[in-house]
Amino acid sequence: MIASSYTCLIVSIFVLLSISSAASYNPVDFDAFLQCLPKHSGHSVSIAGAILTPNNASFQSIYQLRANNLRILLSATSRPVAIITALHPSHAQAAVICAKRHGFQLRIRSGGHDYEGLSYISDVPFVILDMFNLKSIDIDMKTETAWVQAGATTGELYYSIAQKSEVHGFPSGVCTTLGIGGHFSGGGYGFLMRKYGLSIDNVIDAQLIDANGRILDRKSMGEDVFWAIRGGGTTSFGIILSWRIKLVRVPPRVTVFTVQRTLEQGATELAYRWQQVAPKLP
Repeated sequence: MIASSYTCLIVSIFVLLSISSAASYNPVDFDAFLQCLPKHSGHSVSIAGAILTPNNASFQSIYQLRANNLRILLSATSRPVAIITALHPSHAQAAVICAKRHGFQLRIRSGGHDYEGLSYISDVPFVILDMFNLKSIDIDMKTETAWVQAGATTGELYYSIAQKSEVHGFPSGVCTTLGIGGHFSGGGYGFLMRKYGLSIDNVIDAQLIDANGRILDRKSMGEDVFWAIRGGGTTSFGIILSWRIKLVRVPPRVTVFTVQRTLEQGATELAYRWQQVAPKLP
């Protein structure tokens, strides 16, 4: 019994040391990282207001704001050394350049629904690039296209389109709080996909920050990369700043209905019948 408790104690200490080691970083490198950021960001909008460190009062609230996995509340979970809440595309460029130069992993959040925690948890010293401030939506009704920044949500996109037209829409997610950046890069399915396909089938251009901090469009990134970022997960290839999408035509009025049934009320039979009817509907 004593030997067993002693073994458990050793294992616990080892785990704590491993967590501590994974979360540790060189303060000298971090200071150099902070000094690097303004040198590589645009001068029109200062990056100073976009940098949050654990010493900032709002650091923890911003960190938890779009973190949907409760494990981040555990004391053993490593926190980012900084959060860059980019206010300008150049701030995202600076984060890429400086994180690479000073040895910090970069995690990217675009607004919501990361339940796995891949955008805000890491086992090595890391920085979060939070894109929620980059959410402009520029709609051109002449070409029936729009540029949408990665921090916008699907709800904001739908609302912006509706403000411009009653007969245009976009085939995207059914949940209005989805962040565009992650949603599109993961494929983007929704109610209109039977007629218009996935979101990515209607993406015609993009702005991507590569590993060297350059902003590339479809032509300069090449067709292979442009194909890969539409459904292949963007973080393997760069950071999406914005997507150019083509709008689709929709009726000025649509009908929506919801049917709620328990198993006792025949939910299984209803679902089966719907599968027989749905493919034959217009």
